[in-house]
Amino acid sequence: MKTFFSTAILGLLLSVQTFGQGILVDHRHAKLELIPVWALQQATEKLHIAYGHTLYGSQLMTGMTELENQDTILKGYKGDYYCWNYYENPGENGPCLDIFDRFRPGDLGYLGETKWADYTREFLENDPKSEDINVIVWAWGDGCSNNTVEGINTYLTTMNQLESEYPDIQFVYMTGHRDIWRDSILKRNNQLIRDYCIANDKILYDFADIESWDPDGKYFKYAHYNCNYYDEKLNKLGNWATEWENSHVEGVDWFYSLTANSQSLNGNLKAYSAWWLWCRLAGWDGDGVGTWENKDENDVHIYASGKNIVLRLSGRQTARVSVFNLTGQQLLSERVTETESKLGTNFPSGIYFIRVVFSDGRTVSRKIYLP
Repeated sequence: MKTFFSTAILGLLLSVQTFGQGILVDHRHAKLELIPVWALQQATEKLHIAYGHTLYGSQLMTGMTELENQDTILKGYKGDYYCWNYYENPGENGPCLDIFDRFRPGDLGYLGETKWADYTREFLENDPKSEDINVIVWAWGDGCSNNTVEGINTYLTTMNQLESEYPDIQFVYMTGHRDIWRDSILKRNNQLIRDYCIANDKILYDFADIESWDPDGKYFKYAHYNCNYYDEKLNKLGNWATEWENSHVEGVDWFYSLTANSQSLNGNLKAYSAWWLWCRLAGWDGDGVGTWENKDENDVHIYASGKNIVLRLSGRQTARVSVFNLTGQQLLSERVTETESKLGTNFPSGIYFIRVVFSDGRTVSRKIYLP
């Protein structure tokens, strides 16, 4: 009976992992140590990226450039696999990732502007340098927090149209950077982008989410792009990035980065998550860490924080949560009423299955990898 139960549980939980082609990259994927060398090499071999951005979007490229110059002392660093070539100078640094940085001027604009899409079409249709391009990324400047619902919907429909026109290119969606002075508008607009990407299996680099969490998994609800954080009355409490840097070792836990409008640690996390994105786009499955984890009506988020499993529910809901290992053994079962809960402590590395049963009988299952 126990064997049948284990097999049935595993079959059910594994079946929910077939999600289509959507890719999510957020704070959980800003982890250098989890990306294998072969995935870095595969990204270098397969990808030719065009990236359009202004100041805030430069954080990815600044972080990547300075990551390239680190040595093996940095935790998770795997040697000379993080280099990139400016696309107009292929091979300048040897066999490195090709990125046509700032391939056209500007960013995603304001209030439904679509000049960026016109630039994209012109580039792909008329510029011989676009011949090998297979990934296009546009970042926001200040336009996401200075935008309307209609403007965000225009962005989403325009991106979808470009995907239809150029089916051989992977288009990456983005959320906008944190902005404490327009916090509610920004969060609304970012959630519209997330919801659309989840519902339609798009590729999303969640810029705002990456700069909302420190590497230990602490979330900052009221934060700014410079990593200052506040209480709900907008009283400044501190700076999460510099606080984390001051309690950790430079050159081992983090590296100096001249990150535009922000702190070194933010640039670090943007670089790590950017490499995670490139590797996913080149075919790496993320070892089960990079799939959509909230694609259902219950809005269930499950992620790893060190050796702990954290459950986050949308709103105040009541549920019973069970955790199983690969053999089907139930490791814990507990009632959850908080929006965010830590499920047990210090699990060994491995794959776990989580089942969430809501009070109305709805059931959601998830798989998670703990490094």
